[in-house]
Amino acid sequence: MLYYIKSLRRKGVYKIKQVKTTKDWLPFEKVFDKGIIKNKNNYLKIIKVIPINYDLKSNLEKGAILEAYKLFLKTCDFDIQIVVQSKKEDLSKNISKIKQIISNEKNPKIKKISEEYIELIKEKNEENKSSSKNFYIVLKNEISNAQKEENEQNVYKMAVDNLADMFFKVKESLSRCGNLVQDVNSKAEVLQILNSFYNPRIAEK
Repeated sequence: MLYYIKSLRRKGVYKIKQVKTTKDWLPFEKVFDKGIIKNKNNYLKIIKVIPINYDLKSNLEKGAILEAYKLFLKTCDFDIQIVVQSKKEDLSKNISKIKQIISNEKNPKIKKISEEYIELIKEKNEENKSSSKNFYIVLKNEISNAQKEENEQNVYKMAVDNLADMFFKVKESLSRCGNLVQDVNSKAEVLQILNSFYNPRIAEK
């Protein structure tokens, strides 16, 4: 916790004022080794979802995917939050690599195609259309008023079991849609994801 001293010149005294840090403003109390997040009233679990390209599917496949998604919504009868993180990509390194490769290219046709490709990348980069997206699902296990009076370790174990059941339901349902579902089950990975939202400069290093 930070403090600063404010001088009250008229009275000749000093007043110490408490200043909250960024950490104090965040709603999270603790991140456990299994990747479970605790805040005041809930235990949370993050799931990463690798999506499919729906537009490239045939009409028959799209119909099957929609039916599977309906089943997902019916099966997962608990609180979830879908989070989409969009980040603009810096393509300067890619352009440099391509330039390095074509510098030794002797075939004029391949060299021309490569140069045109570089111009296309530059154009997309200037239009801010070059971006990557991460998709997450946040599961929530609410702490009841009765549980607040119980042993914290027992409440945590129950929350872990409940969140694990929720995870397998989500994974099974979304897998039918063709999505790859990854369990974020380490403290380090959870902290990295949280940093990417709350402190992106640190996360990119």
